[in-house]
Amino acid sequence: LPILENIRRPVFRAWPYLYDAGAPSSTPSRLATSPTAALIIAILDDEPVGASTCIHLPEEDDRIVAPFRAAGIDPACVCYLGESVLLEPCRGQGVGVRFFELREAHARTLQGVDTTAFCTIQRPTDHPLRPADWQPLDGFWRRRGYAPTDMTCHMSWKQVDGPAKVEQTLRFWTKRLT
Repeated sequence: LPILENIRRPVFRAWPYLYDAGAPSSTPSRLATSPTAALIIAILDDEPVGASTCIHLPEEDDRIVAPFRAAGIDPACVCYLGESVLLEPCRGQGVGVRFFELREAHARTLQGVDTTAFCTIQRPTDHPLRPADWQPLDGFWRRRGYAPTDMTCHMSWKQVDGPAKVEQTLRFWTKRLT
């Protein structure tokens, strides 16, 4: 779990998350205590370069579970794909695809799960910190069979460009496994 924390910090600090991490997140503790969680680590030359997680949705934070309940979707039918973080030099080599394959394979082992889901931060196209060459990952996710939904959740975190926490809107993407 410390490997996950060490990889997620620089990735989430960058665009589009802009997360100025102080204390470690609560995500690793949920993963450590969950019988349904999976943690996948990508290693290159004996060094961890990426990590990806998933967990049965009922075990997630209520901010993530609530939109599914509100939409009439039974959380017990969903495996939530949490972090998927990969250091920049290792991107574009198939690791992200493999992360999705392995998490979906894990989801299929969970009784009653027929859907996988994740959420992505929503940022305006004219955000002042958006890199000029940045491309959204929508096409990558669509090629994996995911589609955006109308479901959103809200979380707050301190951003790299300010001293106070800022509320963020995250949109859910889902995929039926059957």
